[in-house]
Amino acid sequence: MRFDIVTLFPDCFTSVLSCGLLGKALAKEIAFVHLVNPRDFTTDKHRKVDDEPYGGGVGMLMKPEPIFAAVESLPILPRREIILMSPQGQTINQPLLRELATNYDQLVVICGHYEGVDERVLHLVTREVSLGDFILTGGEIPAMTLINGVVRLLPGTVGKAESLKAESFEEGLLDYPQYTRPAEFRGLKVPDVLLSGNHAEIAKWRYKQQLQKTRLRRPDILKDGEWGEQGEQGEKGGAGY
Repeated sequence: MRFDIVTLFPDCFTSVLSCGLLGKALAKEIAFVHLVNPRDFTTDKHRKVDDEPYGGGVGMLMKPEPIFAAVESLPILPRREIILMSPQGQTINQPLLRELATNYDQLVVICGHYEGVDERVLHLVTREVSLGDFILTGGEIPAMTLINGVVRLLPGTVGKAESLKAESFEEGLLDYPQYTRPAEFRGLKVPDVLLSGNHAEIAKWRYKQQLQKTRLRRPDILKDGEWGEQGEQGEKGGAGY
C-alpha cells in the first residue's frame, strides 16, 4: 500500500515511521510512505500557504492552490482514496481501518493546519476522517494514527495474523484481560483458569470477561441479543451470568 502524506511539517513523521512494527513493515516494503510539502508548490517569493478568511474571523486558512498542486503531482493508483484529516470527519474506528486496509492501494492524506483548509479543498477529497471530538493544532498526529492503524492490518506486518482477530473491537467487544509471568506479583494472582491448561474453559472465561468489560465500559458497541434475561449478557454458547 502507498501512503502520500500532504503536510507542512514532514519532519514530524521521521521518528514515528522508523519505530516498532511500523518501521519494520516499511523496511519490508509492506507499505510505502511518501511525504509531500504543499509549501514546495507555492509560486510567490514568500512561499505563502495560508491567508485570512473572507468575511473576517480569527486565524488563517490554508490556501487551496498549494494543496491542489501537491495532490495533483502524485501518481494515481487504481484504488485511491483522498482523505482530509478534519475534526468534522468520520471518527476513526476499527471497521474504518479494516476497510481502508482491504479496499485501497493508495491513501492520500491531507493534514490541515491553522484554522483549517479552504472549503474548495473538499472538491479533491473523497473522505474526511477525524481522530475524535476534539481539536489539535494540525492533522499530523491523526494522520500518524491512521497510518499505524492501517499498516498493522496489512499482511506480513503482525507476526501472527490470528492475533488480530482477538483484539478489542474486532468482534464488537473489548479485549479480555491478559497476563504473563510471574503467576503472582505483589499479592496479585493470575486467574486459576489461565493456569489450568483447559483451553475450552479458558475460551469461555475470556469471552465472559469481554462481555463484562464491554458492558461496563462501552455498552454502546454491544450488538443486539448479547444481553441476558436479567439485564446481563449471555455467555456465548451457554447460560447468562
